[in-house]
Amino acid sequence: MTDASLPRLEFWCDLQCPDCRTALDDVRALRSGYGDEFRIELRHFPLEKNKHAYAAAQAAEEAFAQGNGWAYVEALLERTEELGRDGEKTLLAVAADLGLDADEVDTALIDGRHTLLVDADQAEGRAIGVTGTPTYVIAGQRLDGGKSQEGLRARIVELIEKNRS
Repeated sequence: MTDASLPRLEFWCDLQCPDCRTALDDVRALRSGYGDEFRIELRHFPLEKNKHAYAAAQAAEEAFAQGNGWAYVEALLERTEELGRDGEKTLLAVAADLGLDADEVDTALIDGRHTLLVDADQAEGRAIGVTGTPTYVIAGQRLDGGKSQEGLRARIVELIEKNRS
C-alpha cells in the first residue's frame, strides 16, 4: 500500500562521488524505514572534476530503462574508485554483473539517448542551487550533504513526518 501524502525525496548525485557512496547508507535506511510508501528519485548532477560521472549518469538511465536502475546505481557507487580509474569499462562490467544488457548500455553511451535527461537534471539542479553532491531536496527544502552528512538523515525524517498528512 502506498501513501501519496508522503513527500518525495530528490537525491542529487554524482555517481563517481565518494560522498554519494557514503550517502547511500542514508538512502537505504530511508527506503527500509518507509518502504514503498516513500519515493526516492535519483537526480543527476555529475561534477566536472569527475571525468566519468556524466557517462555514469547516462549508463544509470539505461539501467533504469532496463528495469534495474537502483541496483545499478548502488553497485556503481560501491565502485567509485574503480570507475575513476577504469571509466566506461567499469560501467559495462557493473551492467554485466547485474544481468543487464551491457551491449545496450554501451550503445546508449555511444548514441547518447539519455543525454537530454542528464542535461535537464544538471540544468534544474543549478537553477535550484545545487552546487555539490550529495544534495537532497524534500518538502521544498534543499539539504547539502557535500559539506557534511551528519544529521541529514534525522532532518529528512523530520521533514517526512512534518509533511505527512
